[in-house]
Amino acid sequence: MENLLENDLLAAEKLSFDRFREEVLSDYRLACESREASLIGRKEVLTGKAKFGIFGDGKEVAQIAAAKFFRPGDYRAGYYRDQTFVFASRQASIEQFFAQLYANPDVNQDPFSAGRQMNSHFATPNTDTEGNWLPLIKQKNITSDMAPTASQMPRAVGLAFASKLFRKVDALKAFPELSQNGNEVCFCTIGDASTSEGHFWEAVNAAGVMQIPLAIFVWDDGYGISVPKQLQTTKGSISEVLKGFQQREGTNGIDIYKLKGWDYASMVELMEPAIQKIRDTHIPAIFHIEEITQPQGHSTSGSHERYKSPERLEWERTYDCIKKFKEWILENALSSDEELSDIELSAKEFVRDCKNTAWKVYQQPIKDQVSRVIELATSAAQQMPEKAAGIQTQIGKLRAEKEPTRRDVMNGLYKIIQQVGTHDSGYWLRDYYQELKKENKALYNTHLYNEGPKSALAVKASELKYAPDAPNANGYEILNKYFDQLFASNPKVIAFGEDVGYIGDVNQGFAGLQAKYGTDRISDTGIRELTIMGQGIGAAFRGLRPIAEIQYLDYLLYGLQPLSDDVATTHYRTFGKQSCPLIVRTRGHRLEGIWHSGSPMGMIINALRGMYVCVPRNMVQAVGMYNTLLQGNDPAIVIECLNGYRLKEKLPENLLNYTVPLGMPEVVRKGTDITLVSYGSTLRIVQDAANQLASFGIDAEVIDVQTLLPFDLNHAILESLKKTSRILFIDEDVPGGAAAYMFNKVMEEQGGYRWLDIAPRTLCAQPHRPAYASDGDYFSKPNLEDIMDLVKEMMAE
Repeated sequence: MENLLENDLLAAEKLSFDRFREEVLSDYRLACESREASLIGRKEVLTGKAKFGIFGDGKEVAQIAAAKFFRPGDYRAGYYRDQTFVFASRQASIEQFFAQLYANPDVNQDPFSAGRQMNSHFATPNTDTEGNWLPLIKQKNITSDMAPTASQMPRAVGLAFASKLFRKVDALKAFPELSQNGNEVCFCTIGDASTSEGHFWEAVNAAGVMQIPLAIFVWDDGYGISVPKQLQTTKGSISEVLKGFQQREGTNGIDIYKLKGWDYASMVELMEPAIQKIRDTHIPAIFHIEEITQPQGHSTSGSHERYKSPERLEWERTYDCIKKFKEWILENALSSDEELSDIELSAKEFVRDCKNTAWKVYQQPIKDQVSRVIELATSAAQQMPEKAAGIQTQIGKLRAEKEPTRRDVMNGLYKIIQQVGTHDSGYWLRDYYQELKKENKALYNTHLYNEGPKSALAVKASELKYAPDAPNANGYEILNKYFDQLFASNPKVIAFGEDVGYIGDVNQGFAGLQAKYGTDRISDTGIRELTIMGQGIGAAFRGLRPIAEIQYLDYLLYGLQPLSDDVATTHYRTFGKQSCPLIVRTRGHRLEGIWHSGSPMGMIINALRGMYVCVPRNMVQAVGMYNTLLQGNDPAIVIECLNGYRLKEKLPENLLNYTVPLGMPEVVRKGTDITLVSYGSTLRIVQDAANQLASFGIDAEVIDVQTLLPFDLNHAILESLKKTSRILFIDEDVPGGAAAYMFNKVMEEQGGYRWLDIAPRTLCAQPHRPAYASDGDYFSKPNLEDIMDLVKEMMAE
């Protein structure tokens, strides 16, 4: 019996050892494959097949170690050198890696961005084709990567923040497909040089305050392009300088770990309990992975031999993580040198085959287009002997392209059509050109917004309903009643921002609601607009409906970068696979002083294409816009009128069901002589001016555009102009801002110039920030007298 037990134990030990050995060798194979992908990828750029390359060579072993603890339900907010992490977590294949390097616009080949992003920018879907949320708890989730340095940090805060909400808010237990009691960890990766960005520091501080399950991996290769870390980071070490953030008993904060990027065994041994602690306790942590190398330098745009000393280069060769991994395997008798050499050779062959397949698949449809153009052009040349020489010249140029692009096809086809002219033989050439234009538009110019059932544009208008004895109420009271009903009916809605929680926001829209719905659903934040936006981005990605508040519109600048680079581009850069239905609530326009009365609408509408921009004239209209947005999956910013909170409005009885369709202006005063177009706070001044102009016999039609993005989808303003033949665009942005945008839309896109009797005009604020106090407002922005004088002048022409 003892012998049998001993044999069983020996067999179990051998099985355990065999499994361990198998895993180690599998990891070694993957490290070799990823390295080879980097080496070949660089060659593909230098030979012209790809445009630019930035790779993760030197970080393979550390990323394999980290990926071991990346579970279904977890999230990654990453860095464009994370290819090995993504390979290891089986979220991308090497063939897909090359498809993206070649910018293959077929979403089946590059499922992360359909050729819209540079290499190593990965993503996994969070919605299906109908816009419904996927069971995110069952998949490993990757939020679409971005190139701007440290831009992943704000979003990472939000992804981890959502886990805290799912754990602490009882109402969210109803969505087990989105979270398993908040056990999900956000894996955030960043290069050491990028920790110098303010995004990093704000994110670390926010995570330490909020206590959220965020694991930040800092890949430290000693340089930021050519600048050594001693010139970027105090004490030359991000972990040293962060020691004051270390969490201790009785305090909040973060845990800090230091590891060597070439030490496979130590990294695996330390990361397992460390990440489990994050998962269990929601105490965030930083893993400072030092002594990482960069064998090929920063990117394909330069050589690191120019700025690294011979001694440094020699050190990097000695401490290359794959070399050290191999040494460790041999020292521990886990394999032979011959077996490892076979793995290395096999890895090279495999990656080369993946590359070749990806290139062939990328080129084939383009070559098919070239063949079709040549076929059609040859037929046309036969029917037009007088043009044949010129057509054949263009055919020859197309034939000579060994590695054609879609651009080459369109350029060549266009030149052939120019040769053929309007001759009947060119019919099929012209038809094919239009077919390709349509096809390429679908490949490159779609999915800026949701285009299916979850498009906010699909939401229809509904009528306001009033009780016979409906009272008048202050604007903020209407919002407060609405938010109360909204939070009671939709458990996914959360709100946060500066002063939003305890005092109910500075204008009392949330007054008393934190006490009713809890400190997690309606919460205060620090003064940190960048990561307030990040909180919203991450929570929205995870299927919640966040309302993230920027206290005043002027402060939007602090949080603009993640809105512009992340939110506004998410749906586009993932070919519609990811949605981020964030609502940014803010207030602005006319008040007092340079820093509290801005109206930078031109900046907003040009920086935030991909978000909707709502500019309600009062709080009832704002309610209708919130309802519309909450039915779709698109992000938006709602700018309430700062001077409208204490203006009386009639209280509707259907606050929760009232919807305002986006892109549909409203005629708020009918008239026949001139069309006045405006929005927001300025609209009230325009209405006052129109009423006074009536006493001078001028009948002005006043139009509230309601949303700037989208703008007047059904050309309602054009219909008004056809009637009045005169038009004036009025707003409080600087000259050339939103009024110029509206002018362009109506005059050029809608063809409004055809209906003018006199030159159209814009009336804007002065080209400086508004001066302080009531007189500052009067002389800095359009006032009633300005409007009346300009309208009278236009009527006299």
